[in-house]
Order: sequence, then structure tokens, then C-alpha cells
Amino acid sequence: MSSMSTLASSVARNLRKIIKADSGPRPYQLFDIELQRRERLSPSLCRLVFAGDDVRQMRTLAADQRVKLLFPDAQGREAALAKDGDWQAARRQAQHPMRTYTIRALRADAGELDIDFVLHGDSGPASAWAEQAQPGARLQIVAPSRHAEGDPGGYEWQPPQGLQQLLLIGDETALPAIAGILESLAELAAPPATQVFLEVPEPGDCIDLHHAPGTELHWLARSELACAHGEAMRHAAFELARLPPPTQTANAPLKALDIDKEILWELAAPASNAFYAWVAGESAAVMAIRKHWINERHLDRRSLTLMGYWRHGRSLE
Repeated sequence: MSSMSTLASSVARNLRKIIKADSGPRPYQLFDIELQRRERLSPSLCRLVFAGDDVRQMRTLAADQRVKLLFPDAQGREAALAKDGDWQAARRQAQHPMRTYTIRALRADAGELDIDFVLHGDSGPASAWAEQAQPGARLQIVAPSRHAEGDPGGYEWQPPQGLQQLLLIGDETALPAIAGILESLAELAAPPATQVFLEVPEPGDCIDLHHAPGTELHWLARSELACAHGEAMRHAAFELARLPPPTQTANAPLKALDIDKEILWELAAPASNAFYAWVAGESAAVMAIRKHWINERHLDRRSLTLMGYWRHGRSLE
């Protein structure tokens, strides 16, 4: 995958896989899931555990595996799109809000799926639903099928083999992916030297994360620092993180990007295993980090994965 791929093109490729008619199972499929239980993780975070026979048909390939959830429409009607048809066209006609989430854990054999939600009141359809949903509530989800062959994509955690130095930066929307990444690194016999900076709303959101010994985990709570969304991420990237020396290979000029209309989604294609950075969060913060690292610090952009998971005040779904 090109280091300059955008989320839009990635989604388009995945959706073409979904709707492609062939004799075998589609890489991504539409599944029915039912809320089994709620687990409050912190003031701003809630884990919703879903269950159902369809969950047994799913799979995940990486710690940041993305899926899409279809929420009730404006009249409160649950999504019930045909699973064997063109769900995209049906969803547009039915007008069910759709949002992208990360699989926090999948226990397919047990038919259980964990998805962590950031709770911020009723300012959006996903948060509003997650705030009030009780066991028995149903959603539909677009997720990888365990019966399909090949790699369905939908994830970007692809570090080079033998990685030596890793930098992870994200806000609360990236917390589920970063938590999963840290768990996967803890299983390695020789994990890389890892620095992590996580911006969250308040100190109570600094939850326990399982990680390898020696991992430097830094929590940055906005309420404690009296800062706006993304300021702590930028401070971490500009001032706190240990960065490699400038690249000896000239970077290509940065492409102009309107983050109010496009999604910032640039993927690493590492030329070495010395350093790798994975950054995700609010688009303006990630854009500022992109500019600083590439234009001012002259880091090798081939070692940088930079993803605008969301845009403050807008939805690009």
C-alpha cells in the first residue's frame, strides 16, 4: 500500500471488496450484533460487549482493525439491512448513521465482541446511542469475515520486522487501538523501545494498560493541563517525544489537504526498522504534527503513519 494512501481510497477499496459478486465469502460482510453488557472503564470511556451467532463469523487481523457500525435512524429504528444485498445503497436509503470504530477484542469462538466508546453526551448518534443503550439493543456491523480468503485490509498497524524504536501518539479515539498495540508488543520476546503519549479528557481516563516492561507511557489529561483538543498531542510530538535524526533522503513536498473535506490518512512504508511512528487522533492535531515532523524536523516520512481519526465539529462518514 502506498505511503500516501488516504482513508477514502482505503475505504473505497474495501467497499469494492464488500460488494463484489463472486462465489466465495466477501472479505467484509454485514453482521447482526446484540448488546450483551456494559463495562464503564472511566468517566469518558465505556466498553460495550456485543454477542450473537454472527460474531462467530468475524475475524480481526491487527490491533487497530476498523469496523463500521450502523446506528438507529432519526426515528429510532434499528438497522435491519439485508445481509446478502447491496447494504450501501440500502443504508443510504434508510439513512442509518454509520461510524467507524476499532475492535478492542474479538472472542469469535465465544461469540463476543468488545468495542470501546468515547462518551461525550448526545452530540452525535454514536455517543448518544452508547450513553443510553441497554442489553438487548441491536446494531449492524460491517466487519471482516473469517470465512473469506486473503487480507481484507482495514488496519494500519504494520510495523517493520525487528523494529528498534516505536513512538505512539493518540487521543481518546485512538486509545483502543493503542491499548491493543501495547498488548501485542508485550507478547514479543524483544519488544522495541516504546514511547506512548495519550491525550484524554481527564485524569480519571488514565486507565491501566498492559504493556511490555520498559514502555514509557505518558498520560496527558486535557482538564488537568487546561488545554484544548489536540494541544497535548502536539506538545508531545513537538517537545516530549524522542525523535530520530533528520533523514538523509529528501521528502517529497507535502500535499495540500483540506481536512474539513478530506481525511488525513498517510501510511508508512519503512525503509528501515530503526524508527516507526503511529499517530492517530483529531485531524488538525495530526496535520500539525505532520507538518512539524516533515517540514521542520525532516523526519523520513516513510517511517510515519499519520491518521486523522476524526475532525472536530464535523463528520466525514
